[in-house]
Amino acid sequence: MSHSTSDLPYGRVWNFAAGPSTLPVSVLEEVQRDLLNYKGHGMSIMEMSHRSKEYGKIIGDAEATLRRILNVPDNYSVLFMQGGGTGEFAAAYLNLFASKAVSEKQRRLGRQLSCDYLVTGKWSKGGLKEVARLGGKPNAVFDGVVSNTEAEPSVSYGSLPPVSSWKLGRPEETAFVYYCENETIHGVEMPSDLVLDAVDPSVPVICDMSSNMLSRPVDISRFGAIIAGAQKNMGPAGVTLVIVRKDLLERDDSDKEAIQRLPSVLDWRYFDKAGSMPHTPPTFSIYVCGLVFKWAEEQGGLEVLQKLREARAKLVYNMIDAHPDFFHGPVDKRYRSAMNIVFNLPTPELEAQFLADAAKRNIIQLKGHRSLGGIRVSLYNAMPLEGAIEFVAFMKDFYNEHHN
Repeated sequence: MSHSTSDLPYGRVWNFAAGPSTLPVSVLEEVQRDLLNYKGHGMSIMEMSHRSKEYGKIIGDAEATLRRILNVPDNYSVLFMQGGGTGEFAAAYLNLFASKAVSEKQRRLGRQLSCDYLVTGKWSKGGLKEVARLGGKPNAVFDGVVSNTEAEPSVSYGSLPPVSSWKLGRPEETAFVYYCENETIHGVEMPSDLVLDAVDPSVPVICDMSSNMLSRPVDISRFGAIIAGAQKNMGPAGVTLVIVRKDLLERDDSDKEAIQRLPSVLDWRYFDKAGSMPHTPPTFSIYVCGLVFKWAEEQGGLEVLQKLREARAKLVYNMIDAHPDFFHGPVDKRYRSAMNIVFNLPTPELEAQFLADAAKRNIIQLKGHRSLGGIRVSLYNAMPLEGAIEFVAFMKDFYNEHHN
């Protein structure tokens, strides 16, 4: 087997982790320069007060840069929060039901509104379960794809059912529609327009974009709220980004029960009024996110990053498609993720050998999620095209050595 690997700076490896993920080397170099003495202020960014003028500029610049890149409309708030996607499962539900719009709609209906969930994998399923745990009425618009086999039906998260079969609630009875655009575990990516075109415009769409945010242009104006953990495309773990339409932050003060159920740490309006800093935020993580936003802008913005995302994914999928009996991709080609590519080899033994041989080539973090096994290749923004080329060269060498 060939061992021609590219020389990487600082003894680094090709890191295909699903998250926390690889970061741009230029960003890490700037962090390294600032770590002991941030811009001549005599202290590390990690030692700086979040109430200082210097840090106020850091978080302000981070938000301004993100707004430019994503073209965030003025009637949307950008919040830096904590708790990850799991925290936002609860936050989305609790904030929407504390909002004036939903409270009034529920009062007109005379009973509790339902919440529509499009379940395409573990993360959207987690959101549905959390709402049920909190006393909500989640409606599974669909829960995977049911296929009738000879013996019994089975559920797969490798595809999406046709829109005509979706069981969306009636708009006047629905508080919001929730979906995860890219399922990191199952390798399914749902096109935004597929959902947005199917949902009545009067119903807010809440989208978890944790693993494909900043990888392509998005029409923010069509969403009620977008949530995204930073640790895939935007920075280190510790920050959750929320972009929410401002009218959904308005409250009906007479609906005290809904407001009292909403903890301050998950309260979008509470964070909005305090500029994302009602208490000490994850200062270091937000600082790094701001550098990543600037890096993304310097690359040429989302149109350029989209081309790179498609080029990386095409290289890997072409190899999978060329040898489908060896590299078995379980995901419907129409909905294959450009961020997280999953496949299996003919035997578990070969998969173990694949991981071991890849590590010898400085290619790491390829093991599939513990719930599925197999191989998972995460191709986030900071992965250079050369990394995908190197990985495909390894795939080819491994195939030549081990296929029958």
